[in-house]
Amino acid sequence: MGKRLLCLMVNGRPREDAVADHVLLLDYLREDLGLTGTKRGCDGGECGACTVLVDGELQLACITLAARCADRRVETIEGLAEAGRMSRLQSAFHEKLGTQCGFCTPGMIMAAEALLRRNGRPSEAEIRAALSGNLCRCTGYVKIIESVQAAAQASPESAANGCKCGGLR
Repeated sequence: MGKRLLCLMVNGRPREDAVADHVLLLDYLREDLGLTGTKRGCDGGECGACTVLVDGELQLACITLAARCADRRVETIEGLAEAGRMSRLQSAFHEKLGTQCGFCTPGMIMAAEALLRRNGRPSEAEIRAALSGNLCRCTGYVKIIESVQAAAQASPESAANGCKCGGLR
């Protein structure tokens, strides 16, 4: 079993780690880097709980070898926070009650983030299509869709503020 030096950017920070050739991106993120927001769900690329962005594109971390991410940019749910505050999408999920139990939420948010980067004003059908690879067992997806719509409608000024409580948390 070989190891290689893996050089990549994770959440905007350069990383250089010795990683076994067989290590999955999910295990590298969770076990080596302590980024536990990316969830282990089905282990077969079917539920979307492990969704991350690799060079801005959706990637299922449970079926991706960490070595395939060499010299690439990986973004996890932890990387979306801005200056220690939730991103507009994270805030919208919180405010619109799009989280339910929260297990699928990181994957849902990452899929929605990829969509909003491509299309800042998606239709409901486009949101549903973008989230079609992410399963939630708690809800009928209504609050999740509403959360993405709210984030799309949020102005950059309100997103930077992060909350409506005057900065108190």
